[in-house]
Formats: sequence, structure tokens, C-alpha cells
Amino acid sequence: MNYLPMGEADLDAVTAAEDRIYPFPWTRGNFLDSLNSGHTVLLAREEGRLAGYAVMMQVLDEAHLLNISVLPELQGGGRGTALLGHLFATAKDQGATRMFLEVRPSNLAGQRLYLRHGFLEIGRRKAYYPALEGREDAIVMARDL
Repeated sequence: MNYLPMGEADLDAVTAAEDRIYPFPWTRGNFLDSLNSGHTVLLAREEGRLAGYAVMMQVLDEAHLLNISVLPELQGGGRGTALLGHLFATAKDQGATRMFLEVRPSNLAGQRLYLRHGFLEIGRRKAYYPALEGREDAIVMARDL
């Protein structure tokens, strides 16, 4: 996969993918805010086509993974692992020593990916995510880089 900075011209394709992946997707405005805030906002391309994307915020020596996504038809083939590895290297290059993220308890595939790559649960955020019936907690995870 090739990793490229996401730009405003990519937002239609990314939000269309986001709508296919999640029941409560990020909006175009969420991605645009991340771009305008100077976050690391990447596209993962494979053979010239969008395969995934990620958004990571960094403050001093801490990286916070805000969004990591692989298109549904490409999931399960190691692309999430590759994208996560690229983010680890990018965060380290920017001086991060630790990475944080939140994941839904209902996102078992995401949890497995993160546990496989050294993330540990360090807490919970109550009623963090919207859900079909009310709100869902977030599992807060962290990993040293």
C-alpha cells in the first residue's frame, strides 16, 4: 500500500467509504476539521484505489488515533495491520512515545487488531459513542511506541 496525505479533494470518496463502514460515520466536517487542525490525515491506496484511511492527532509525545478504517471489501487481508504499523512509525518520527485510542465494546474486530499490536485497556469513557439504543461506552486503550 502507498500512504499519502489526505486533501480536501479526497473528502467525498472518504466520507462515502465511511458511510459504508460505520453505522455512525464521521462527517465531511469531521474530516475537514482534522485537516484544518494539522492532524496526520492519511489515505492508504492500493493499485491507485482507496483502500483505507486514518486520522491521528499528536500533542507533545502522545499520539491519539482518532480514526483508522479499511474499506469493507478489503478487510481481513492485513491492510489494517499495515496501516497501523505506518501510523506507529509516523508517530515515532514526530516524537511520540505513546499512542492512545478509543474503541467501541461492540467492535470486536477492532479490539482484536489493537490487542494483537500491543494495546492494553486503560479505562472506559461512559456513554461516549452514539448507538442504536442510546449510547455506548468507549474502551480507552494505550500502547508504548
